[in-house]
Amino acid sequence: DQDINPAPVPYKHSGSTYQEDGIRITGTRAFVDSVLSRLTDLLAHENGSTRLQVVYKQTVDRETGAPVDSWNCYIQVHERGRQAKIANALTGNL
Repeated sequence: DQDINPAPVPYKHSGSTYQEDGIRITGTRAFVDSVLSRLTDLLAHENGSTRLQVVYKQTVDRETGAPVDSWNCYIQVHERGRQAKIANALTGNL
């Protein structure tokens, strides 16, 4: 039982985030949904300083581009920019 504490992807990061902390879930839609329902600890990272980036989509065949019976979800924590941090602090959002 360890806390989930991913390092945020730096603000304005460019290029691949493959080496950054993140979670990749693949499989049937029912499986991906069931795993996502267990990751509520990550919601703490949706705040005035960081945000969750979630990409959830159906997998496509690389050769044909046709959708297949598989889904993928990628989750990373990203640092918010200076202006967003200030605005959130002033308005009390998040």
